[in-house]
Amino acid sequence: MPTIIYIEHNGTKHEIDVRSGNSVMEGAIKHNIPGIDADCGGACACATCHVYVDPEWFEKTGGPSVMEESMLDFAQDVEPTSRLSCQIRVSDDLDGLIVRLPENQH
Repeated sequence: MPTIIYIEHNGTKHEIDVRSGNSVMEGAIKHNIPGIDADCGGACACATCHVYVDPEWFEKTGGPSVMEESMLDFAQDVEPTSRLSCQIRVSDDLDGLIVRLPENQH
């Protein structure tokens, strides 16, 4: 099972095994990672699962879709590696993926 590394805004690190096929958001919710609200439940209809993908991993996540880019307009402090974690599907290729959580979700 791939391990995803979630780093909270304050630096607290969580290394979580997430089943392939699940989203990075689902892994966070299942393990109660603070900082991922996921108000829409993963439907790409809000921006409360916003994360910053580590630059070394950004291309491996596939990049955001047009719909995801539209939803990122509602996120606070968007950066070039911003993604909605509900839109990143976990696979063996993402074993070791590092995502950082913003200070606030909006």
